[in-house]
Amino acid sequence: MNRTARLHALTESLRRAGTRGRTAHQLAEEFDVTARTIKRDLAALEVGGLPVWGRTGPGGGYGLTEFSALPPVNFTAAQALALAAAVAASAQAPFSDSARAAARKVLDVLDPVARRRADDLSHRVWVNVGPSASRRVMDALEQAMIDQVTVNMTYHDARARTTEREVEPMVFALDGGRWLLVGWCRLRADIRWFDLSRVQRATATRHPCAGHHVDEIGTPPEAARPAVL
Repeated sequence: MNRTARLHALTESLRRAGTRGRTAHQLAEEFDVTARTIKRDLAALEVGGLPVWGRTGPGGGYGLTEFSALPPVNFTAAQALALAAAVAASAQAPFSDSARAAARKVLDVLDPVARRRADDLSHRVWVNVGPSASRRVMDALEQAMIDQVTVNMTYHDARARTTEREVEPMVFALDGGRWLLVGWCRLRADIRWFDLSRVQRATATRHPCAGHHVDEIGTPPEAARPAVL
């Protein structure tokens, strides 16, 4: 999870904790970083205007002195279950950590009866997703896509050949159950489709993309459609 996403998720974690708050150790475990990193993040949130409180000693920790909540969400148990199932099924998809954070925000303000019913039903939905890139790799690819900068990748292709590529990200595509990155490969000077599960390392650069348009990829499959809400 990149720092921007972590700061947002950290804010939501403190909101959920309410007046109880969370310790730096608990937050560090939740986000798989050090307590020192958490304290730096909390300081950054406070500088940004978030009303963070801190208590020392037994029972101490961090929380929000005042927090707003989403208005009541009138989801049915089936709708809540559908949301949870969709997020679970998208575990290998781009921005999946943001999807989980968004789902938690909705479920946290769900009617308690509907929430309990959805929890019970969730055991009747099984999800088995295929392999994908590590979260560290996905963070780099997602940030490069958002900022429209190139990404340096170590790629292991289907013929077991490993190459170093600088790629201009154009589209994330789900095809046949596999998530792919479609981009302009500066090594091959052409558009290439990269299986995300074969990307071993990735680092977003500061080099702006040249402006290749999505239309250059060609005509998408007839059943393909953009992820428009």
